[in-house]
Amino acid sequence: MLRVADDYAPLTHPGKLRRVNEDSYLARSPLFVIADGMGGAQAGEVASAIAVDVFKDGLPDGPGSVEERMAGLVSEANRQVHVRSMGDRDLQGMGTTTTAVYVGDPDVSIAHVGDSRAYLLRDGKFERLTEDHTLVEEFVRQGKLTPAEAEEHPQRSIITRALGPEDDVVVDTLSIRGRDGDVLLICSDGLTSMVPEQRVGEIVMEARTLSAAASALVQAANDAGGRDNITVVLFRLEEVGTGSTADEHTMVGAAAPSTAEVKAAVEAAPPVEPRPERATTVPREPRPPRAEVAPPKRHRFRGLRRTLVVLAIVLVPLGGGAYLASQAVYFLGVASDGSVTVFQGVPYDLPFGIHLYSSAYVTGLSAQQLPAPLRKKLLDHKLRSHDDAFDLARKLELGQVGSAR
Repeated sequence: MLRVADDYAPLTHPGKLRRVNEDSYLARSPLFVIADGMGGAQAGEVASAIAVDVFKDGLPDGPGSVEERMAGLVSEANRQVHVRSMGDRDLQGMGTTTTAVYVGDPDVSIAHVGDSRAYLLRDGKFERLTEDHTLVEEFVRQGKLTPAEAEEHPQRSIITRALGPEDDVVVDTLSIRGRDGDVLLICSDGLTSMVPEQRVGEIVMEARTLSAAASALVQAANDAGGRDNITVVLFRLEEVGTGSTADEHTMVGAAAPSTAEVKAAVEAAPPVEPRPERATTVPREPRPPRAEVAPPKRHRFRGLRRTLVVLAIVLVPLGGGAYLASQAVYFLGVASDGSVTVFQGVPYDLPFGIHLYSSAYVTGLSAQQLPAPLRKKLLDHKLRSHDDAFDLARKLELGQVGSAR
């Protein structure tokens, strides 16, 4: 009888640049799911939590193959994310990847949408089982790019398929015949965008335990910059005569590990405060502090700059008046590390080092990932409303560049 060994290891971390972990996972043998949310603010974490929640009751009984029933769950997740997005203005445009693995006997079945990945380690060979639904991966399939070129392409994070943006989605499915000793890894692109695939395989093979492998993978991604949330789930297959499945390990909504757990599991990774369970109404939680984002590069503002100088002269004597007035507007810009960032306030510095803006949200994109004309158009520090700024950030993260304003 083929089953999942008891030592499976899930681990998640927000990374070094993100304030909020938008990844969610479910590790409940024999079903393992990972979802990487997109959309800015809290929309990404809402989308990923909805997707994972669909799988909480396991694989349903009924007609159809395991692959067909897995695809049905993913399609239902897409429907729920889409309906929620359409019914809540703050969540419009949200989406999520989903990669789900069900361990049967003897087959292991996978359902997949997006650029999270599933890998297999068997007999010393590390192999990717899923195909990324990204613009760059499509170029590779068409022969326009080599796999090596794709690893370094500035647009490698632009996805072409996700749950949520449309009312229907095409789900990739496949099955492999499982073997005793197989190790499977599912992960968000916060790992694979920072650590080369070959190195990921080496880390898994070199680790003495699956827990050690999970910790080492997260640490490697953070050491490389930790630009995105990082989630990994590793599990091993074994042949047994009889026996029950392992205890449940579940983390829905990507609540970060406690400080003690992170210190033990990821030696040098920054600690993260635990978050409360997400309520249905998705209240905004206090976010842990992080290093201050350096001021964005500023362009010439001509009339706007002159107007702001007048505002500063008039409002500075009123104490905090200028700052308070500035907090009603937002703009998109580029932080010193190259990240496309939503700033709250106005792009202007007062004397004595006083800034009239602060970082409100750091996207998973760098400015270099955007085509030059689009970058010039969108990152011009145009003042926007809260909804307009975050909607634009969401569209950029989802690769909906044609509809970005």
